[in-house]
Amino acid sequence: MAMLDDPGFHHVLADVRDDLTEGDRADCLPDLVLGRLKEAAQYGNAPRSAQTPRMSWPRRDLTCWRNWSTRTGGAATADRSAGARTPPSPRPGPLDTGNDAVRLLEHLYRRGADHTSGPRIQALRQIMVQNYPRNAAGHLRWRTAETEGGPGLPSSSWAIVPPYDPSARYARHGHIISWKGFAAHLTETCAPDGPDVITDVATTAATTHDSQVLPGIHARLSRRGLLPAEHLVDAGYTTLPHLEQATREHRVTVSGPLRSNPTRQQRHNEGFARDDFHIEHDRQQLTCLQGQVSQSWHGPYPTSSLTAAPLIAARFAKSQCRPCPARTQCTTSRESTRTVGFPPRELRDLEVRLRAEQQTPEWRTRYAVRSGVEGTVNEFAVGHGMRRCRYRGQRRAHIQHVLTARSVNIERLSALPPTQEAPTARRPTAFQNYLDQREITRPKSWRTPGT
Repeated sequence: MAMLDDPGFHHVLADVRDDLTEGDRADCLPDLVLGRLKEAAQYGNAPRSAQTPRMSWPRRDLTCWRNWSTRTGGAATADRSAGARTPPSPRPGPLDTGNDAVRLLEHLYRRGADHTSGPRIQALRQIMVQNYPRNAAGHLRWRTAETEGGPGLPSSSWAIVPPYDPSARYARHGHIISWKGFAAHLTETCAPDGPDVITDVATTAATTHDSQVLPGIHARLSRRGLLPAEHLVDAGYTTLPHLEQATREHRVTVSGPLRSNPTRQQRHNEGFARDDFHIEHDRQQLTCLQGQVSQSWHGPYPTSSLTAAPLIAARFAKSQCRPCPARTQCTTSRESTRTVGFPPRELRDLEVRLRAEQQTPEWRTRYAVRSGVEGTVNEFAVGHGMRRCRYRGQRRAHIQHVLTARSVNIERLSALPPTQEAPTARRPTAFQNYLDQREITRPKSWRTPGT
């Protein structure tokens, strides 16, 4: 009888979880293990980062709203006397569901403000606004990207996608990868003389650009005393403003591929691109390949993107561009003038230096080490079920990510030899053995440590 009256300890775990969501307490969980590793000199000062999508809990879509019983009907009933079965009620369409939600909201507003101030009601109101505009007659319509008479679909950065978790967002990478939920960013060491240890975990909205996460990663590594000299990242993190910020504030060199210049000539590899102009910042002028000097210089102007660098705009006059024999290779503007945009001097010099460095074999060999973090991403996703969040909300999902990272670190450290020596060199793969047996030269980045 005493066991039946025992309230259990689930409420205790829930209280602990709620305490961890306050402030940055969850980010302090890895500090103890990392501090011990640093004291034991098992921490390698060369991290690498990657991002992996996280789908919110549970596994449902927006179309799976709870329909009202008056619409869905019950199970099919049997007429015993005639032996016939009545067909089930048809499933409601989007407009039927929307009209039901409107009646529900109207009923709650008639009950008073106490019934309309909860987070679920506010989420339902936002869902209705983003999915159901009204026509001129006041009737609901299902919003699409081509909705007439008003804006199309709302931005995915604020639109509620699953109604059971208002903080989850929809994101898409390319034409294949898409998910609803959050994104986890993993940072781990990659030194050749020690175990790979996860040093930071960041959980963001799925729509947050990777480069915006970089300052927070460096700030937490600085607090732990684990800032690296070089940080290997993929192309999603490498925007000029954040690379310059990492060098200026933390003296960290962020290494990763820079995206190509976004001009039409650069994309199509024809005509005169931005890099073909000679820039003189002191004189505030540009010189084209035909020897013409720009007539105006404005900026730098901030861009609409949160990740793009501010731009200076230099423009040539019509009297210079119209008679130019190479005008068609330079511009297709109706005004027959060319305007060139480029970042300020310090960002421009950084861009030129990095692009030149990334063409060297030494940089490519050093950067090849970054690909190892993809194995850690797969370990999280496949080995620990990180594609599904066990809790609702971004803060609670972050606790799951941090605790999983701490478990991975403990698992990796427990696999070390009793003498705490570094793990032995990885055995060559069958493909590497195949190349060696036939004396086929393979790139240095393919070689296993010690070979």
